[in-house]
Amino acid sequence: MKKTLITLLLCCASIPLQAAEYKLDTQGAHAFIQFKIKHMGFSWLLGSFKKFEGHFNYNEKQPSTSNAKVSIEMKSVDSHHAERDKHLRGKDFFEVKKYPKATLVSTSFVENSKNSATLKGKLTLHGVTKNIALDVQHIGHGNDPWGGYRRGFSATTSLSLKDFNINFNLGPAAKEVELFISVEGIKQ
Repeated sequence: MKKTLITLLLCCASIPLQAAEYKLDTQGAHAFIQFKIKHMGFSWLLGSFKKFEGHFNYNEKQPSTSNAKVSIEMKSVDSHHAERDKHLRGKDFFEVKKYPKATLVSTSFVENSKNSATLKGKLTLHGVTKNIALDVQHIGHGNDPWGGYRRGFSATTSLSLKDFNINFNLGPAAKEVELFISVEGIKQ
């Protein structure tokens, strides 16, 4: 009996830890996808996407096994100006009737330091899929007041509009859009 117990404990200890799955906390408004682009080179135009969902898996012992997937409802774009949002949803930009969603599916996760990493993935936007890289910061993790466990990250990247067949001329200073993503995941 004693040998069986020791063998069982040794087998369990050799099993690699599974990545914990986290669902993005969009209901509690603890996750954001925001963008900014220069307006004719004079100022920044800021906006966000209000409806999206996703999850990520993170393994502290083997971070390279971590992954993420996010799906964005493109019609939820909000630049705080109704007429501009209507234009962004139309043929000059997102064509939301034809391309209602954008998706990001990770392909790799590499830790650069204790709280810094690079997430690479495939972004599908406006019917085009491109490889992108995001600079990731690990914000923190721990128990929440409601009996759950949370983990948060932020990520930034720049995208060329032309790479996604968005060719509307916003001026020479507005060829790229900067994305800022902040997510708080609830451990499932």
